[in-house]
Amino acid sequence: MCIEASAYEDVEWINRLVGFVARVAEERPALKIVGICFGHQIVARALGGRCVRNDGKWEVGPTPVALTRLGQDVFGVESLYIQEMHQDVVPEVPPTFHLLGSTDVALNQGMVQFNSAAAPASPVSLSDIHIFTVQGHPEFTEAIMTKMVATRAEQKIIDAATAADAVRRAGWQNDGVGVVAKAILGIYGVGA
Repeated sequence: MCIEASAYEDVEWINRLVGFVARVAEERPALKIVGICFGHQIVARALGGRCVRNDGKWEVGPTPVALTRLGQDVFGVESLYIQEMHQDVVPEVPPTFHLLGSTDVALNQGMVQFNSAAAPASPVSLSDIHIFTVQGHPEFTEAIMTKMVATRAEQKIIDAATAADAVRRAGWQNDGVGVVAKAILGIYGVGA
């Protein structure tokens, strides 16, 4: 059984999660926060942004993300490919956040909030990041995504054309572990 939830829903457990994230971000500034996919969307809601359904548009499978200059500094690469599985998006960058990258389907593919209000000069020190989020899934491998696409297509969660396109791109580059996870570890001071 697949249970679906959207970060924009007005339901008790989601609203409580949004409130919790807002309190932690405000009351515990030394605590690092990382949000992935649903977490990216919850962080946006908690800190002045929105999450919305993307007019039925899915992003599924390895997807190229056009990085901003800041995104290039944070990830240490010129371009990024990450596994995607979503149809809900954060349509803009919340106040006090800085955009890391975009795709044709989703403007906000990742964002950061720094310990201080101003964006730091280049190069970025990952330890200065308070909150880091990505829309994609750095934790998904090709095998995980292949199974997920097949299951969601079978359950009619994603349509056949979206599934076929994801299958076609299954072997594309995946920077989840080698690039995105490395940045997350750097934010926590691991391997710095």
